[in-house]
Amino acid sequence: MLRKVAAFFKPAPHAPRLPDGEVKRLYPRYRWSVLESTFIGYALFYITRNNLAVVAKDMGSALHYDYSMVGDILSVSAIAYGLGKFLMGALSDRSNPRRFMALGLILTAAVNFAFGGARNYPAHLFLWALNGFVQGMGWPPCGRSLGHWFSVGERGTVFSVWNIAHNVGGGIAGVIAAWAAGRWGWTGAFTVPGVIALISAGYLLLRLRDTPQSEGLPPIEEYRNDYPAEAKEDHERELTARELFVDNILANKKLWLFAMANIFVYVVRYSMLDWGPTYLRDVKHATLAGGGIGVFVLEFSGIPSTILMGWLSDRLGGRRGMVSMLCMIPIFFAFVGLRLNPAGNLYLDMVFLGVIGFFVYPPVMLLGVAALDMTSKKAVGAAAGFVGLWGYIGRTAQAKGLGWMAQNPAYGWDGVMYTIYGATIVSILLLACTWKIRPRG
Repeated sequence: MLRKVAAFFKPAPHAPRLPDGEVKRLYPRYRWSVLESTFIGYALFYITRNNLAVVAKDMGSALHYDYSMVGDILSVSAIAYGLGKFLMGALSDRSNPRRFMALGLILTAAVNFAFGGARNYPAHLFLWALNGFVQGMGWPPCGRSLGHWFSVGERGTVFSVWNIAHNVGGGIAGVIAAWAAGRWGWTGAFTVPGVIALISAGYLLLRLRDTPQSEGLPPIEEYRNDYPAEAKEDHERELTARELFVDNILANKKLWLFAMANIFVYVVRYSMLDWGPTYLRDVKHATLAGGGIGVFVLEFSGIPSTILMGWLSDRLGGRRGMVSMLCMIPIFFAFVGLRLNPAGNLYLDMVFLGVIGFFVYPPVMLLGVAALDMTSKKAVGAAAGFVGLWGYIGRTAQAKGLGWMAQNPAYGWDGVMYTIYGATIVSILLLACTWKIRPRG
């Protein structure tokens, strides 16, 4: 049985090399197919992940869950996702991304169906943790695919375009969840996204490709002529387990630095994704639809900036940390404005959320790209998973900690906002230490 499973996920074998004319014709077509299918697939992972925050207040009221209990559900999902991203990242480096990613969508759909049907706290805690773990099957195959089809010299720009899948998926997740909950109750926020995820799994099986060599094409370094001849062979050499986990991950000091910064960037990012709708409804008196629109604004405002900052990081020689640090500064002032703006001015709250989204998503993308820059393309899934793991440790801490603070009269929502201020400042200081770091040769 295990052998059959391993054979199912095994990377596609190398196909006979195609003539040069076919290479020139097919390479651009397949590069587009990989970019487009991973974009759509990953965006739709988000609709089965960001749906809970939108209906957390309604589900809590129906099932008598307080904010601390909801925070527990969010936090176990976050740490499970971080672990899943790291472990599945290492597995995806040795798997066929088409089958791997499609299975992840099928599994997260099944868990969403079960979550919507459950009516007790232990079941919800377990199911959302399981959902977090299988969600870890989303990013790594995307990183592996893009790492094989796009070279280091174009990586910042290409990943910035692909990365807006986060914003598209996260943004429509809020709208879909709010619409479904308004029509069928809070359970609809899990059933409808699950159906969409199943459909998208079939789409991935049709459109996504494995490596260029599996299609009879040369490796990207040869196609783009980005490396000297002796380096091309090294970039195609499979890594041993020690080289993968020790040399490229655990002994990589620069990777550790980006990972530590990612903790606090993720606290800032997910503070509003996890608690923004609830904050708007409790403090700013927004409706259910208003909370969902807040998520939409937060996510979609990051689209132009992600593309711009990715392109800029390429023009600056791959200095992802420098660009990320500069982005975190205006976020601090936007959170101050969000807290000081009195209730009743929801349009101004949306402006501040737009500023936060505009500047927070470039660092989220660039720290993932930096992980790829610091390692071999044969270790991109594990490297990105490692940096992501620490990011989701940060998200776990904020999900539990901010939920507890929000319902504690000694802290309340003001205490939540002061905590976010502190996380933003620490992220700026850590990213300042990465100012001069460039991709390895």
